[in-house]
Amino acid sequence: MNSLSTGPFSITRMDDHSPADRLLAWYDRARRDLPWRAPPGERADPYRVWLSEIMLQQTTVEAVKPRFLRFLEEWPNLEALAAAPLEAVLDHWAGLGYYARARNLHRCARTVVREHRGRFPDDPEKLRRLPGIGPYSAAAIAAIAFDRPVAAVDGNVVRVLARRHGVATPLPAAKGEIAARAGDLVPRHRAGDFAQALMDLGAMVCTPRVPDCPLCPWAAGCVAREQGAPERYPVKAPRREKPTRRGLAFWLEAEGAVLVRRRPSRGLLGGMLELPSSPWLEVPDLDRNAALAHAPIEASWRWHERPIRHSFTHFHLELELVTARLEKRPSLAGLWLPREETLARLPTVMRKLARAALG
Repeated sequence: MNSLSTGPFSITRMDDHSPADRLLAWYDRARRDLPWRAPPGERADPYRVWLSEIMLQQTTVEAVKPRFLRFLEEWPNLEALAAAPLEAVLDHWAGLGYYARARNLHRCARTVVREHRGRFPDDPEKLRRLPGIGPYSAAAIAAIAFDRPVAAVDGNVVRVLARRHGVATPLPAAKGEIAARAGDLVPRHRAGDFAQALMDLGAMVCTPRVPDCPLCPWAAGCVAREQGAPERYPVKAPRREKPTRRGLAFWLEAEGAVLVRRRPSRGLLGGMLELPSSPWLEVPDLDRNAALAHAPIEASWRWHERPIRHSFTHFHLELELVTARLEKRPSLAGLWLPREETLARLPTVMRKLARAALG
């Protein structure tokens, strides 16, 4: 390998020819500047790598960047996060979705402090035993934070390698083959940079639609490009149609505050704040009279003009909204959240309801 020495690492020259070398050379000049990354050839902070990987699950980079920096301001290290109340972590997570990640984030921080003296293990198998860390996250943390030569295969990597090798097997059945091909490509040195380079290639060049093949360091030998149909890959199995659940949400306002409650710690939106609502039922139409029976108090409820819609992983949700305003706060189960804090502290689906009520 033709490389520049930088201590225990090396930075690949532009004239190297293996697939890994070509990708690393591209990464050295074209990589994204992200707040959790270290410069090429340097080890990243494991805490930042772990935090970013958990935040990035099912969430875009642009959405995560400001939230990541806000988390660091509040909890700059693992010990600070482990010492924080779970409710505070959940409230800071509002808007990022998939809220089980926040609970597992907190559990993981406490586990690493308690069982690993505040240091993340560098072995993927040990990382996988920690709360909230699955196979991909374990590989990504091991590679990026500790330069372990393991393949981190996310959606971007699946797309890049499915195109490069023309993998015709539909997903998810093709994941094993793609993971094996990724493992064969990982270099012995700069494994962390290689993992991030693959992610960047998928995010910046080998995009889902209209990939920019002329800019790709792997254009030569790419099966999908040779076929003239890169968007054909990865092949996906037909999607099952998601059911729709319906319910009624209650916006009760008094003395400048809104009644909210905290959901049970387990399950969907576990531990997050929400507006009181009727059960979410998989029915063709909402029975308004039955749903109103779940109101937190008798009041002059006003119906919002149209339902609020939101999609979760396994179902769509359609919530009708009713609003009422009282002069004084009654004594009710739940807590009163200042009106001006609702958009900051409620999860996304509840934030949609809040916008409708406030608007």
